[in-house]
Amino acid sequence: MTEGFKFYKPCQFLQDYVRYYWIFESNQPIKTYTFPIGCPQLIFHKKSALYIPELNTNQDRLTISGQVNFSSHISAKDSVEMIVVVFHPYAMSAFLNIPISLFYNQEVSGYGLENKNLNCLTTRVFDCEDNDLCINLIEQWLLSQLRTNSTTKREADINRIAAVVHQMYSTPNTPISELASIACLSKKQFERIFLATVGMNPKEYARIVRFQKSLKLMQNQTENISQAQIAYQCGYSDQSHFIREFRELSRYTPLSLTKICKPYSDLFTTPV
Repeated sequence: MTEGFKFYKPCQFLQDYVRYYWIFESNQPIKTYTFPIGCPQLIFHKKSALYIPELNTNQDRLTISGQVNFSSHISAKDSVEMIVVVFHPYAMSAFLNIPISLFYNQEVSGYGLENKNLNCLTTRVFDCEDNDLCINLIEQWLLSQLRTNSTTKREADINRIAAVVHQMYSTPNTPISELASIACLSKKQFERIFLATVGMNPKEYARIVRFQKSLKLMQNQTENISQAQIAYQCGYSDQSHFIREFRELSRYTPLSLTKICKPYSDLFTTPV
């Protein structure tokens, strides 16, 4: 799963916002199948960009990849060298100063934001041949954006939604009313702020969390865990609900997926 990848841990001050960075290099064309991971990403392509047939689009050299609710057959025709910032689900808004829901099910060109600071960073990243140094440049930009964009309200919103997301991680089927209560918001306020901060509504995000949690159990099973046990532990109402949602998000049943690849949960695995 990690061949060709190099992972970096964010500096301590950014760990509440950034899960990790990764760099992937390949000297040949690639084809792979990806699942919805529940985290938005900022992507820098130094070589060939990725094609996403499900959206009939190529990523730009600078791409913001939003929350998605579908799996993708991504590919690149030539050699690849990409640097990726993987944010916590609720954290990208702290840096881009716009609702993350604008990126829902989309691969958006970062240049389209007309963010001069981001464009300047991108130029420096593409001019820099040392990828370790590129990570440092990206971190400097992230820290400067935090200082520039930080407001009491934004920090409060991120903290509220962070608490909710962590509750969803442990109990994905927590009722919306209870999540709103954890955020100290009315149900309507909560749903609006969650959508703007995470990039999809809470009910749909819970589906991604359940799915990723089931992948995690399948990934780490030391003995044959039954589908009924997975369904129970991940908050599905029953086994048929688990299989139905799993197929909707991956296009495979849990059993058929294990025959073509080793299950891997991006959301519940931190490689650094």
